[in-house]
Amino acid sequence: MRALSVFVDSDVVISSLISSSGAASLLLKKKIKNLKLFISNFSQKELKIVSQRLEIKPDSLEKLVKNRFEIVNLKENNKSLKEKYADYVLDKNDAHIVAGAVKSKAKFLLTYNWRHFKREKIKNDFNVIILTPALFLQYLRSKNSFRGKI
Repeated sequence: MRALSVFVDSDVVISSLISSSGAASLLLKKKIKNLKLFISNFSQKELKIVSQRLEIKPDSLEKLVKNRFEIVNLKENNKSLKEKYADYVLDKNDAHIVAGAVKSKAKFLLTYNWRHFKREKIKNDFNVIILTPALFLQYLRSKNSFRGKI
């Protein structure tokens, strides 16, 4: 089976570091075969700022990012990304998330802020499905190839 590409919003990464019992933690801390996780260079910067503010140990974040994620390098500046992806988000500050999902060729975008995105437009234009971590877990468990691995 080909790996499922999944772009992960910063809020999901932070949630996995705060709680060890939630869906985000289960998805991000357990190696799941055939699952390829991505964040962008913009997300990586955002994660460092948020983890400092929340007093999350920097080595916990670094270890998680190093072990579980591939970094998608968005070369455009933030202003360009906001202009290019403005029609896909309700808050232009989330434009880099859509850009990362598109560049990584993700099939899924995981976020707790799903209301911030124009989900149907993103699905129609980029074939990216936006789900919460819990809904994504349900999806994985429904697939024969993932049964018993989560």
